[in-house]
Amino acid sequence: MKAVVMAGGEGTRLRPMTSSMPKPLLPVVNRPIMEHVLRLLKRHGLNETVVTVQFLASLVKNYFGDGEELGMELTYANEEKPLGTAGSVKNAEEALKDDAFLVISGDALTDFDLTDLINFHKEKGSLVTVCLTRVPNPLEFGITIVDEEGKVERFLEKPTWGQVFSDTVNTGIYVMEPEVFNYVDPDVPVDWSGDVFPQLMKEGKPIYGYVAEGYWEDVGTHESYVKAQADVLERKVDVDIDGFEISPGVWVAEGAEVHPDAVLRGPLYVGDYAKVEAGAEIREHTVIGSNVVVKSGAFLHKAVVADNVYVGPHSNLRGCVVGKNTDIMRAARIEDGAVIGDECLVGEESIIQGNVRVYPFKTIEAGAFVNTSVIWESRGQAHLFGARGVSGILNVEITPELAVRLAGAYATTLKKGSTVTTARDHSRGARALKRAVISALQASAIDVRDLENVPLPVARQQTARGSAGGIMIRTTLGVPDSVDIMFFDGQGADLSQGSQRKLDRVFARQEYRRAFPGEIGDLHFPSSVFDSYTGSLLRNVDITGIAESGLKVVVDASNGSAGLVLPSLLGKLGVDSLTINPGLDEARPTESADMRRSGLVRLGEIVASSRAAFGVRFDPVGERLSLVDEKGRIIEDDRALLVMLDLIAAERRSGRVALPVTTTRIAEQVAAYHGTQVEWTTTSPDDLTRVGGEEGAIFGGDGKGGFIVPEFSSVYDGTAAFVRLIGLVARTQLTLSQIDARIPRAHVLKRDLATPWAVKGLVMRRVVEAAGDRFVDTTDGVRVVETDGRWVMVLPDPAEAVTHLWAEGPDDASAQALLDEWAAVVDSAGR
Repeated sequence: MKAVVMAGGEGTRLRPMTSSMPKPLLPVVNRPIMEHVLRLLKRHGLNETVVTVQFLASLVKNYFGDGEELGMELTYANEEKPLGTAGSVKNAEEALKDDAFLVISGDALTDFDLTDLINFHKEKGSLVTVCLTRVPNPLEFGITIVDEEGKVERFLEKPTWGQVFSDTVNTGIYVMEPEVFNYVDPDVPVDWSGDVFPQLMKEGKPIYGYVAEGYWEDVGTHESYVKAQADVLERKVDVDIDGFEISPGVWVAEGAEVHPDAVLRGPLYVGDYAKVEAGAEIREHTVIGSNVVVKSGAFLHKAVVADNVYVGPHSNLRGCVVGKNTDIMRAARIEDGAVIGDECLVGEESIIQGNVRVYPFKTIEAGAFVNTSVIWESRGQAHLFGARGVSGILNVEITPELAVRLAGAYATTLKKGSTVTTARDHSRGARALKRAVISALQASAIDVRDLENVPLPVARQQTARGSAGGIMIRTTLGVPDSVDIMFFDGQGADLSQGSQRKLDRVFARQEYRRAFPGEIGDLHFPSSVFDSYTGSLLRNVDITGIAESGLKVVVDASNGSAGLVLPSLLGKLGVDSLTINPGLDEARPTESADMRRSGLVRLGEIVASSRAAFGVRFDPVGERLSLVDEKGRIIEDDRALLVMLDLIAAERRSGRVALPVTTTRIAEQVAAYHGTQVEWTTTSPDDLTRVGGEEGAIFGGDGKGGFIVPEFSSVYDGTAAFVRLIGLVARTQLTLSQIDARIPRAHVLKRDLATPWAVKGLVMRRVVEAAGDRFVDTTDGVRVVETDGRWVMVLPDPAEAVTHLWAEGPDDASAQALLDEWAAVVDSAGR
């Protein structure tokens, strides 16, 4: 006997899950519903099966093919238009006309004894046998009445409660004789229950009803879809589950990686090659698909998560369904009954209320509160660029495909035949992405100078030597699973806001330039890059007095790329130095705040015990610098800025210093004392580097370890700052602790407040209104200055749903009170 599987329905009630996937392919415990159906057919010897398809037919055909993987023979009957339940089977008549056949839906989960059903059909000599089952709520189904012999007496499709006369319903599973096709007109919509069966009964044809025992669930709604997952996990239905039951009710598929410190409370399922980190908690009735990543602190309960989903740290998923290739970012919350379509992005700290539907390819902004369905609007991110270029989680937000498109867009903003310098840090992820970037640049008629693994300042300097621009790929500082793709202009500085917007537009329109075969760009690997860098550095930065000073310094390369430059540099300086952690560590391309702190503590111990003049610690890409004084005490970054400012201003006695407006106003006092002037800039690095590179500039810094040495370059450069610091200390004959001690203490406090994108403009208007007659500085955000000199600054983040606040006062208590006052203003506007 052959079988017919009806797999042509659109599943409109299951949207958005069925917006881009046919209903029979929806996974139930990581297997398509239709695969469970086919396995049931095979179990009962129905190996030859015709599949009727219509909606997204190619997806069904591509998935199951000819059935060889299941040990079955599958053929397909394609409907050009919907033909109804009977019309679709009539469409497959040619393959079914020789013998009785079984009809079953491809989107209902069941374990009925089909062999017993077929035997019942033969015993009764029936033309049609309808498989029936008893359900508590028959409203959504066709009700059927049978007599004592099992002969059907009456059908009623989709009754009201007033019409309910039985709890025995039609499951849509039939055994039929080929004669039934005589009652189905070809190429027109025809239904079994509504059209064919009433005609057969009218003519007295034998139609029997078989009441089946076992499990049956018509997966037609989101509720029934989630229920089907739970029922499989509870073993209420006899279907196969791929994987191993590592403890009662906890199923883990092949290749899945579950950390011993993850909390698993079954019944639940973890798909093949999924990764569950320590600290994640997965509770009952949760199904995790293939290749899903569940980060530390995430909580999932009764959640159904499809393949290739990223579940960010501290996110919370309860009773929801998440489509494939979707990214759930940090601390996002999805409530009971919500459904997220395929390939969506749910931003950090956003909340999606219960029963909300988010259709495929949508972006929910960070911090958004979504209580209505997102169907048409895209809610896309306004800009690619954040504070560090284009940043995101490796292979989640930043993929090789995205890198190719970004590089193609960047190349399109440049002239054909231009040269772009590329570089990376020492991580494997950056190496892989850089190869994708180089291919895209060459394919867009751009020549490439590849520096491979170099410190970030070296990449900037080399870019400024004849390239139209540059691209550096590095691991995000302090975030080991994230990367930054940084774009430089022809001077090696970050792209200006205008250039970023231009790149944004090309990327959004996907108007990428492609080279003709003869225009493909060339690839060069320049030599002597480090010698060129150190030679230029020593020619431009004042190093007089260093060799004669007898200074001893301790240098921590942090196992990063700064260690590639230091050997030749320290030798040419003639300084007595001890270098620690010089080797590259691919497994640690960046460091957390705790790792950095413990490294500085260790550096301080070595400095104190070796009686060195000071110690410096580079970040992993050599861009930033941290200081330890001769006593081994850590000089905090904001304090190190003032120390460097004091040294430089005291030696120069004139000139301008570039500082962001968030810097303590004590910097103004230090600069003025030595006859120099502060020029306040925005917090944007490109603005700071612009001012730091102008004529008359003697210094720049951001208070986070980034220092600009204008006589050498206009960008942050840890190595240049180190060389300049050695010269200054050698010539001034003062220790860092003495310089630090003569600078007044600053009291600047900072706070971040979550602010939905939609109210950021309102927040800033309320801040200006609340300022009243007080002095307002709008260099960047809004800085309100009190009459007593205290100030507060309110700045919306350009890339995240956050507002930053800074406040400075004569002491911490005063600054805290000011911060609390203005945080209340921001909070009230955001409600």
